[in-house]
Amino acid sequence: MAENEEKKVVAQTEPEVDEKVMSADEVLKKYDKESDKRTLTGTWNHIINVICIAFALFQLYTAIFGVLDAALQRAIHLAFGLSLIYLLYPARAKWSRTSMHPLDLAFAIVSAACCMYIVVEYDQLVLRAGLNTDFDMYIALIGTILVIEAARRTVGWPMVLVALVFILYALFGPYMPGLLAHRGVGFGELVGHLYYTTEGIFGTPLGVSSTFIYLFILFGAYLESTGLGKFFIDLANSVAGWASGGPAKVAVLSSGLMGTVSGSSVANVVGTGSFTIPMMKKLGYRKDFAGAVEAAASTGGQLMPPVMGAAAFLMAEFIGIPYIQVVKAAVIPAILYYAGVWLGVHYEAQKYGLKGLPREQLPKLGKLFTEKFHLAIPLVVIVYLLVTGYTPMRAALWAIFLTLVCCCLRKSTRIKPRDVVDGLINGSKGVLGVLIACATAGIIIGVVTKTGVGLKLGTALLDLAGGNLLFTMFFTMITSLILGMGVPTTANYVITSTIAAPALLQLQVPVLAAHMFAFYFGIVADVTPPVALAAYAGAGISGGNPMKTGVNAAKLAIAGFIVPYIFVMSPELLMVNATVGKVLMSMFTAIIGMWGVSVSMIGYCSNLLNPIQRICFFIGGLLLIDPGTMTDIIGIVVLVLCYLWQRHNKKGHLESHDD
Repeated sequence: MAENEEKKVVAQTEPEVDEKVMSADEVLKKYDKESDKRTLTGTWNHIINVICIAFALFQLYTAIFGVLDAALQRAIHLAFGLSLIYLLYPARAKWSRTSMHPLDLAFAIVSAACCMYIVVEYDQLVLRAGLNTDFDMYIALIGTILVIEAARRTVGWPMVLVALVFILYALFGPYMPGLLAHRGVGFGELVGHLYYTTEGIFGTPLGVSSTFIYLFILFGAYLESTGLGKFFIDLANSVAGWASGGPAKVAVLSSGLMGTVSGSSVANVVGTGSFTIPMMKKLGYRKDFAGAVEAAASTGGQLMPPVMGAAAFLMAEFIGIPYIQVVKAAVIPAILYYAGVWLGVHYEAQKYGLKGLPREQLPKLGKLFTEKFHLAIPLVVIVYLLVTGYTPMRAALWAIFLTLVCCCLRKSTRIKPRDVVDGLINGSKGVLGVLIACATAGIIIGVVTKTGVGLKLGTALLDLAGGNLLFTMFFTMITSLILGMGVPTTANYVITSTIAAPALLQLQVPVLAAHMFAFYFGIVADVTPPVALAAYAGAGISGGNPMKTGVNAAKLAIAGFIVPYIFVMSPELLMVNATVGKVLMSMFTAIIGMWGVSVSMIGYCSNLLNPIQRICFFIGGLLLIDPGTMTDIIGIVVLVLCYLWQRHNKKGHLESHDD
């Protein structure tokens, strides 16, 4: 026993130095294309800052005094976005990040001009009512190509390839086999539809980006500048840092808190993982597991209300329900997801005998709240405003104002006038990935509305599943996982809800449950090998093996693979047509069920589990997650028997080491 304790002390005081470890900036640039942009100085930096500030002021002005007509609001929004993308993101990876290329400057000017053509010629375009001139079509074609190229630079090839496949499908529909065949769309007709209607590039996704999403990203930029992220990490350390496996629980808690306003799994991994992953390795966690904890926790941030990676706003618009209903529906699944990750890291710590950090090394909770809790007031207020019926735009505006006021309540957190300006600049830069993803997603939606392919793909999935709900969910899951690989959250939801969700809708699944199902599996693609961007980012910081990190992250994120099946079959988990008592009971039994599943995944409870015990814990957990009196009774019995059985095992915990 003394030898074991000595090993643990060594693990805590002499962390292994691994040459594979990457800096936060390196990880972001490698796994998050939105972060691989130019860092300019001098005149070009001033020009870009002026454009960013003008962009922010336009968005704030229209939010305060009323948005413009849909086409005008979206065209100006896209004009700002495209010009900034071409100025900030070089065409080739080899091009300099510290100087401006003439081709990119030309693209920035032309792309802005194509968008502003809609603004200048708006009245004439309306009068022509679709009878576009040759010059209109040239502008539309150039504008569409520039949107696709901007998407390639900003969010990568996966999104672009999906859009190109849809365009080819629209053009070559008559030659498609069987069910997928359609009458075809002429080239001019398609280009006009995509560029001059509100069912294409300037459709609902870009409309949401030009109103709600921009303001929430600006809100997040100001929260970051006030030091809220550091407050979340300190708060998590104070609450959980002392517990068994403390730093891993800090990672889970801080990533969940950051996820309420974060818009990217990879950015969340880097933001909190830079602090938590080294702490986990120092404590004795295997580096593959340390990276996996942060990846699973950060990915869950996209499922956490109220923002949900900005997809919550799109979901409300697509389904046609109040935004607050989407937020309410997401609460219990998000809690179950994080319960699963938390329990997983707890039993991993128990399995290897990993202790927490000494309390004297951790921030004091009372002092922390006294000095910095005021930074979280805007986050609390925005949730309150949304719950009480304020529109997302009005709630975001108040939250931005409160952020600037609250940070001034104490001298230690007060920001300078320059920081206010920097917030406008960072907000404009931060929206670019979402903006171009929404514009490109509009191409996909435009093809769907023109060809009806969404319904056809849903029918094809149904035929493949033989009309069976469980099989249909399985094939929808696989489709969403594939479509979600390497795609930003907002675009991810648009693609999966357009292609995968219709199959479930044809089986009379409630529309909110169907959209949530597709959204969940699109998101957990970030921790699903082989393309698990969040896991790869975690491995970059920890120095672990990316594939092993991905496998561990998928195990920790097991709730993300199970809960969607349950809320499709039992929508009360989404608070749909359910009483308060039924919701609370379903949530209580589901959390116990997650305990059983997490124990099974880790292979440890109070002792090491044998394979049969792991299977029994998994089955008992599943029965409890599924709401229903009979399943709950059977699940409780199975888990109690399993717990008593494993208590008789004589095996203790293992020594921590890298596999």
